[in-house]
Amino acid sequence: KCFQEQITKHIKKNFRYPKVALRKKIQGLVWITCMIDIDGSIKGIRTRGPHPLLEKEAVRIVSLLPGIVPARNGDEFVKVPFSIPITFRLD
Repeated sequence: KCFQEQITKHIKKNFRYPKVALRKKIQGLVWITCMIDIDGSIKGIRTRGPHPLLEKEAVRIVSLLPGIVPARNGDEFVKVPFSIPITFRLD
């Protein structure tokens, strides 16, 4: 839960609505999936969303994540899949 809260804070802090998407009134939900590697780095970022402009911004935000403490299984570090939605909404 704490990890999820920190990710949400990071997204809010680094979020920038793409200017072209604003002009074209593009909005929607972008799903990000990736792998948190054994060294805490983010690998294999994939997106699924309504428009490439929104997907590109979502990748930029996730790429800015600071080093993450990797998951452990006993004494061994393990890769962990991670998925989060980012909402692009025009108010």
